[in-house]
Amino acid sequence: MAKAVDKAYHTVRERIVRGVYPASARITEQEVAAVAGVSRTPVREALRKLHAEGLLEFVPHQGAIVTEWTHEDRDDVYELRAMLESYGAARAARRITSEGIAELRQLAEDQYHETLAKPEGYLERVGALNSQFHRRIHEFAASPRLVSALASLIEVPHMLRSFATYQDEDLIRSASHHLEIVRALEARDGDWSSALMRSHILGARGTLVV
Repeated sequence: MAKAVDKAYHTVRERIVRGVYPASARITEQEVAAVAGVSRTPVREALRKLHAEGLLEFVPHQGAIVTEWTHEDRDDVYELRAMLESYGAARAARRITSEGIAELRQLAEDQYHETLAKPEGYLERVGALNSQFHRRIHEFAASPRLVSALASLIEVPHMLRSFATYQDEDLIRSASHHLEIVRALEARDGDWSSALMRSHILGARGTLVV
């Protein structure tokens, strides 16, 4: 049962993030069951989990509807990310290994090179690299509660299609921030890491067009 719930959950979540299920779209249990290859019982539990994360709303006589993001929602999410991720960066600076630094540096460099070269499909890859970079820092912070709290926030840029609104200089600045965050983490400087992360998140909010 648990595996079927997870399969249905990840199927719907991925489709919301990718825009297959856009804001205000209605999602039926039958459709999810067919796509995920599970019965409707685990689908109900998966939809409840997504509702708890704020990705779905339950509307009378309509069922599950993909949440539509307002300007206020967006600002709230980015303020929360700025607080939580700056805290996570400070924790990670005290706990990250040399191998972790090397992994983050590779992710940051890959994102930077994609941003400069702009090969076909680069925006999607930049978005994926960005999410992975942030997610790994959360994990290096070694706080399961932090990871859980940020789980529903980290994909917001994907759902808002924020990278598509970035100008070239915004993309380069964002990628450069990641490289600088790696340097702060490598220095094991929690205050520096925290300050850079907060600035990075709030700068990302400022580029959004709603």
